[in-house]
Amino acid sequence: MIRQERHKGRRRVVMTLDAVGGVWRYAMDLAAVLKPHNVDMIFAGLGPAPSAEKAAEAERIGKLVWLDAPLDWMVEDEKAIAGVPRRIADLARSEEADLLHLNLPSQAANFETDLPLVVACHSCVVTWFAAVRGSQVPRDWQWQYRLNRAGFARADAVIAPSRSHAEAMQAAYGRIANLQVVLNASALETSDEPKRNFVLAAGRWWDEGKNAAVLDSAARMARWPVVAAGASNGPNGQSMQFRHATHRGELAHPQMAAAIRQAAIVASPSIYEPFGLAALEGARAGAALVLADIPTYRELWEDAALFADPHHPQAFADAFNTLAYDPQRRVALGLKAREQSARFSLDAQAEAVCGIYSAMFDRPFSAAAE
Repeated sequence: MIRQERHKGRRRVVMTLDAVGGVWRYAMDLAAVLKPHNVDMIFAGLGPAPSAEKAAEAERIGKLVWLDAPLDWMVEDEKAIAGVPRRIADLARSEEADLLHLNLPSQAANFETDLPLVVACHSCVVTWFAAVRGSQVPRDWQWQYRLNRAGFARADAVIAPSRSHAEAMQAAYGRIANLQVVLNASALETSDEPKRNFVLAAGRWWDEGKNAAVLDSAARMARWPVVAAGASNGPNGQSMQFRHATHRGELAHPQMAAAIRQAAIVASPSIYEPFGLAALEGARAGAALVLADIPTYRELWEDAALFADPHHPQAFADAFNTLAYDPQRRVALGLKAREQSARFSLDAQAEAVCGIYSAMFDRPFSAAAE
């Protein structure tokens, strides 16, 4: 039975997240913008524990509960995550939640609850293999396909962060009922801060899909320094060593925002990118964008970026050098990217998510801030 009005009409949502990838920023920004829309967020964390700084950020926005449970892509078989749905359901009951918003499709498989269930697919192993390896998931990981498909079928609504990723999902899994596209957003303010002559790229560089090797090779041929921000060692022993780009490691969000505001060029060589938050943040800061020529970036940044073949370092180096030698074009491209970034507003994201939540109830979540 869906709970009716309480706490002056506020709703309680349990949202899963992790501290490893971009889902953390998605969850923090979305929860913050939903708070004045009468939504109180309980974050259910899985996987490696967050830093003290991240934990404090989550507690400022909502309530953080870290579950002793793994992420699906960090384990070798489905037995290791068999108890995850029950752990999340138990938390939802104890917190008297009104709705569940799960950020991994597998978490919804075999989920027993009477509460409305929303699943957001920010990425998955199946679409990653299709994009990065051009293949199906290996036999040992076919359980990921089964659980994700079961999760989509169990959900009352499924969210994709771009039309391109929605198409990739359905190419991989077949038709997904109740699939909707809600574009991601960024809380980063637009900036007129003077630019410095360097290229900035951000990502989990241990992830093959982020294409660090191409960025590093391009840095050797680039006129300007190329700075790579983000972890180079993965949770399962993956590793990437930069030889030509300057690697600054994983930066806290304020330091990352400062670097983006300073960079004249923001780049992403990713082969697999369901949305690409770093590109959006670069655009918000007015940087010129140099992006991999993949469907997602074409969809979101057509006419507002230079595109380069992600398999050829020379293509990225040429794009970097073209903009380094042509300040007028560089500034114009940065202004166009910043103008286009207005499409990805937190208000638009909040309105879309509130609409999805409201469809689960006989009265809407607030569509306007108090």
